[in-house]
Amino acid sequence: MSTVPAEALPTGALPATGRDARDPAAPLAPRARLLPALAAVYRAQLSRARVARIPLLFVATFQSIGIMVLMRGVVDGGSEARAVVAGSTVLVVAFVALNLLAQYFGQLRAGGGLDHYATLPVPPAAVVLGAAGAYASFTVPGTVVTAVAGSVLFGLPLGHLWILGAVVPLAGAALAGLGAALGLLAPRQELATLLGQLGMSAALLLGVLPAERLPGPIGWARDLLPSTYGVEALARTFDPHPHWAAVAADLAVCGAVGLASLAVATWAYRRAAVR
Repeated sequence: MSTVPAEALPTGALPATGRDARDPAAPLAPRARLLPALAAVYRAQLSRARVARIPLLFVATFQSIGIMVLMRGVVDGGSEARAVVAGSTVLVVAFVALNLLAQYFGQLRAGGGLDHYATLPVPPAAVVLGAAGAYASFTVPGTVVTAVAGSVLFGLPLGHLWILGAVVPLAGAALAGLGAALGLLAPRQELATLLGQLGMSAALLLGVLPAERLPGPIGWARDLLPSTYGVEALARTFDPHPHWAAVAADLAVCGAVGLASLAVATWAYRRAAVR
């Protein structure tokens, strides 16, 4: 029995059980909206990292308190004490949100984990923001403990520590975006780890040491570090009469840098996911 080639049939004449190879593929499921996807990624990252990251959070807190104890021998009080306590507090954020997040995204890229996220109908921004938010959330207990311990150690007032509710998320967003970008743009996992360590070291040296004791060129580098503005905002609130306009300006700069760094991290995620 002779057969007629499929190419010879008119359009629409193909049997119900066949498909023309030229037909478009079946539509995929609609991409999830940003906020629900962000919440799902945040919860997943929070539960995944809870057991592994809590011991590291204790390390970060102990490290910051140890630095303040050492600095207590050379700093008596005044503006230098405020800078040490504020810098040590934000250092906890840098350790987790910058250092650990750079290592996480570097490992995710090296191990093929980005391929898993690429198959999900999840916006790239949700992956970056969800992971950054989960890692930044781990810094809250450590920053509170460090700020209280430092205030007691140097005799600073505790009345304005509520400002941590703004400093932690804004500085965390800026540092988490930077850490994610470093991890995603680094060509190798080892380099991502190195960059994360260098970033945390910069936050230590430029954030904890009083600005007036730094040489001029290093002081300019301090102005480029996004966490510096969170440090300045927190340090100002230790004054008996804080200049709230300056505090708000520092937090605004920190928030703007955070948005920019998270946007760069989202771009870096798209770039790494398509390779």
